[in-house]
Amino acid sequence: MFKKWGLSAAALLVATAVILPGCASKQEPPKEALKNAAAKAVTLSSYELNTKFVVNNLSIDAPTDDPSSAMAAQVISMLKNAEISVDSVYQADPMQTEATLVLNLKGDMAMSFTIPIVATKEKVYIKIPSIPFFPIPENIVGKFVELDYKELAEKSGQEINTAALDTEKARKLQSEVLDAVLAQYDEAKYFKDIKPKDAGLPEGVDAKQVIQFGLNNDNIKEAITIFINNALPKLFDVISKDEYKDLLQVDPADLAKAKEEILAGKNKEEIDKDLADLNKYLTINQFQFNTAINKDDFPVYQNLLMDFKVNIPEDSTNIGLSVTGSNQYSKINEKADFKIGIPQGDAVVTLDELQKQFGGSSDTF
Repeated sequence: MFKKWGLSAAALLVATAVILPGCASKQEPPKEALKNAAAKAVTLSSYELNTKFVVNNLSIDAPTDDPSSAMAAQVISMLKNAEISVDSVYQADPMQTEATLVLNLKGDMAMSFTIPIVATKEKVYIKIPSIPFFPIPENIVGKFVELDYKELAEKSGQEINTAALDTEKARKLQSEVLDAVLAQYDEAKYFKDIKPKDAGLPEGVDAKQVIQFGLNNDNIKEAITIFINNALPKLFDVISKDEYKDLLQVDPADLAKAKEEILAGKNKEEIDKDLADLNKYLTINQFQFNTAINKDDFPVYQNLLMDFKVNIPEDSTNIGLSVTGSNQYSKINEKADFKIGIPQGDAVVTLDELQKQFGGSSDTF
C-alpha cells in the first residue's frame, strides 16, 4: 500500500503541473490571476508553442538479485539526461495543428529521432522516422502515415467520437477543472508572486506577472489530503456536466459512484495512516511551477522544477527523479504559420499500405 501511495504523491506533483496552464489580466492575487487566465486561454485562436522536458537525474536502487535489474539499469542509463522537445503550431478554425517531436536518449545506447505530426479535424499524419534497432522498410521512412478517424472507427466497429476532437470545449473543461482545484488551496501556503526580473525568464519573454505554485515536505501531506477530500469531489462535479459527456465518454454512473465513495470516506483510515508517515517515504527536494503572464493576459512562459526521492522499505527500493520542463508561447492569435502543411501525394502512405509493408492487416491496429 505504501509503495502505491509514495508514488501517488509523486504523481500528484506532475498532475498539479499539468493543470496549471493559465495566466492573468492586471496584477491580481495569484489564485485569482490563474483563474482568470484559464478562462482567457479558452479564447485562443492560434499560437506557436515550444515545449522542452529534460530528465536531469533518474536513479533506482533496488535489490541486485532481481533478474530484471540489469535491463532496468540499461533503461535508466538511456533515460538519464534524456531530452524531449516539441515545436508546435495551432490554429482553431479551421482546426489544424502540427508538431515536431525530437527525442534525444543518452547513455551507452544513445539515439536521437524526430517525429513530425500533423492533425486536422478529420485526420492525423505521422512521419515515419528511422529508429535505430527497429526494422522499418526504407521505402516508407520519411513518409507520413495517414490515419483517418472515420475509417479507424469503422474498422474497429465503433462510432467516431467527433466531440472528443472539440479543442475549444476541451480548453473550457480545463479552465473549469483548474478553477475547481485552485479554490481548495490556501493562497498563502501554495502560491506567491515572483518579480519577472527574478524569475529566470528566457530572452524575448515579456511578462508583467509571474506566479509560482510550490510544494515542499511541510505542505505535501496537506496538499494530498485536500486533493482527495476536497478537490476530487469538485472535479467529479465538473466532468459530470452534460456538456462534457460526449467529450469525455465516461459513464455518469461510474463518476457518481466514485464521488460517493470519496464523500463516504471509503479507505479513509488506510489513506490517513499512509499519509501520517509520508515523510518516511517521500522527500521533496524541490517542486516549483511558474506561470508568466504578458500584458495581453495570456501565458507566455511556464517552467517546472521538480526533484524528489521515494523510499519503498518493503523491498528496499529507492527512487530519485529530477526533471525540468518549460512551455514558451508565441505568435498568440496571429495568423498561423505552418512549416509542414498537410501532407499530400507521394509523401503519404495509408494505414493499409503501412501494414502491408510489415506483412499484416490494418484490422490489427
